[in-house]
Amino acid sequence: MTVIWAERALLPDGWAENVLVTVDQGRIATVEKGAAPQGHRVGLLLPAMANLHSHAFQRAMAGLSEAKGPEPRDTFWTWRQIMYRFLDHLTPEDVESIAALVQMEMLEAGYATNVEFHYLHHRPGGAHYDNIAEMAERIAAAAGRTGIGLTLLPVHYQFGGVDRRALAPGQNRFGTTPEEFQRLLDASETALRNLPADAGIGVAPHSLRAVSPEALQACVELRPGRPLHMHLAEQIPEIEEISAAYGRRPVEWLLENFAPDQRWTLIHLTHMTEDETRRLAATGAVAGLCPITESSLGDGTFNGTIWAEDKGRLGFGSDSNIRISLVEELRTLEYSQRLRDNGRAILAEPGRSTGRVLYEAGLDGGATAAGRETGAIRPGLWADLAAVDLRNPVMAGRKDDQLIDSLIFAGHDGLVRDVWTAGRHVVTEGRHMDHDAIIGDYLATIARLQDRM
Repeated sequence: MTVIWAERALLPDGWAENVLVTVDQGRIATVEKGAAPQGHRVGLLLPAMANLHSHAFQRAMAGLSEAKGPEPRDTFWTWRQIMYRFLDHLTPEDVESIAALVQMEMLEAGYATNVEFHYLHHRPGGAHYDNIAEMAERIAAAAGRTGIGLTLLPVHYQFGGVDRRALAPGQNRFGTTPEEFQRLLDASETALRNLPADAGIGVAPHSLRAVSPEALQACVELRPGRPLHMHLAEQIPEIEEISAAYGRRPVEWLLENFAPDQRWTLIHLTHMTEDETRRLAATGAVAGLCPITESSLGDGTFNGTIWAEDKGRLGFGSDSNIRISLVEELRTLEYSQRLRDNGRAILAEPGRSTGRVLYEAGLDGGATAAGRETGAIRPGLWADLAAVDLRNPVMAGRKDDQLIDSLIFAGHDGLVRDVWTAGRHVVTEGRHMDHDAIIGDYLATIARLQDRM
């Protein structure tokens, strides 16, 4: 049994002092307020969040897409071409090394879970590996090394566009027919059997432009009760393509033809009308927001104020992994709303500060998106916990909601000192247990990549 004592902790009923948490077989066993110090002592103890959207391999291309290209204007679509050219050099060994680095950086940033939206399935050119889940096994192997909680989302990517055109050369490593996708999903789930019991599977039809309505319905039926994730309403040309083909904007069409609920996580949602925002919020579906990547790609700004008015649920992901920082994701979302609305503390509520609203929303949405029993310091849940240093000047003299506001708006990920995921103590003194070796492997991988590119 693990014993953790915290000077302060964020519990389901609010802030508490001198909190003793015991962990047994990966789950929180007891929570006691006003306890005497014992066991592993920390300053501030928080539930650790799930990172609900990641493409691990893209971490290795961070910094490669900031130069002016040949087009008159660089956009998401020109970035995508760079990404397609880059991924054609990646081997399964590369992907495992990159994924281990990504997962380590997530843990050191205070995330406990990696929800991996995994679409890099095949060899360059599109031929299958002998094992259709070869790449999924590499993501699972990385999770076995890092100790992170893993929800693996194999992606169904059927077409190159909503008109059902063939996959372009850069997309053929993703492609699956519905029948192939079912085999891939089954084999990917098998790949998780070597991981601890908190690992899980989900389903990810890539987007309305990449899967047919029939295939989307099949995806809905494949793993009832498990998370289903899909990109939606990210880019204006995507809105225009769907509208031209289906006679409805993407969110409108989805609401008219399917019944999204809390099982669904819809990624980005940066281009919704007010009516779409309110109607989708009412379904209980989670908005999967990736503010750093959305800023990097010029996606647009999420309707956060309208979504909040209608009690919409949301969570946070690192998507392209250009910068893995939990506090910066939360900060960037709030700042985007301030810049648009010319105000401050936009997402704060009476009785809950901006930082606390953001953090607790991310806990709730992340747990649902991961299909994981987590999101609070409460007996019975997986012990996904993050400890924050109270001795840092950023945190000095702060109490209650001011603690989490200071962490998000004045602090940085270096304030995270310890992380447990399902009770596994994987980060101590701010460093992952295998930090140096993972960095060394990644550097060797990049050297090999440079030789091939």
